[in-house]
Amino acid sequence: MFCVLRSLPPRRYRVLETSPRLGDAYRQAMAKWFDYTASDFDLRAHRADAQLDLQALDLESASVELILIPHVLEHVPDTDRALQEIFRVLIPGGRVFLQVPIQQGWTTPPPTPEFHGDHTAVFWRFGLDLTKRLRELGFRVRLLCNRGFHQQVATGASRWPDPTPVDIDVGDILAAACLEDLVPVADDEDTRRLSFHPSYMFLTWEGKKPFGR
Repeated sequence: MFCVLRSLPPRRYRVLETSPRLGDAYRQAMAKWFDYTASDFDLRAHRADAQLDLQALDLESASVELILIPHVLEHVPDTDRALQEIFRVLIPGGRVFLQVPIQQGWTTPPPTPEFHGDHTAVFWRFGLDLTKRLRELGFRVRLLCNRGFHQQVATGASRWPDPTPVDIDVGDILAAACLEDLVPVADDEDTRRLSFHPSYMFLTWEGKKPFGR
C-alpha cells in the first residue's frame, strides 16, 4: 500500500488483492478506503471474498482499476498466462503492484522442491528480468524501490555494504538492475520508520495498462 499511496492520487479505486496475509482489521480498513475484493486460489491458507485462479481470472475484461499481488506470483506455474489475465481484467490506465521474493538477478525455477511457510509450492525464483517480461506483455513498467537501493545501483556497486544472507545473491541482483527502470519512492526516513531494509528485499513492480489497449 505504501507504493500505491506514493504513486497514485487518493480516491476510491476498484481493487483486487490476491492472498492478503494481514488480518480482519486490514481487510476492513481496505474496504473502507476502496471497493475492495480479496481473493485466494483455494481459500486454504488465506481468508478471502472470492476464489480466483490468476491463470484464469473469472472476472470481466477491463473491470478492475488496481491489482495488488504480494508474494503470490512465485506460486503460479504459468507466469505469462497469469500476467496476460491481469492485463486483460485491468481497465486502460489501471495498474498492478507486484511483489515477489528476490534472491537473485535472473529468473529460474528452484533447484530443489521449495515451499513457503503456508506449505505452498514455489515454481519460480524471480529476478529483475521480470521487468522485461511485463513489458513484453504490454505493460508500462517502473520498478519502485527505496533510496538506498537506487543509490547502490547508481554508483555501480557490485557488493552490498552490509553482510548479506548466504541464500541471496545481492551482487547478482545489483548486476541485473537497470537504473533507468528504478523509481525511488521511500527516502531514508521512510526506510527507517517502516523498516524497509535491507532495501534489496523491498522492490515493487508497478505495471500500467496503456490507454487504448
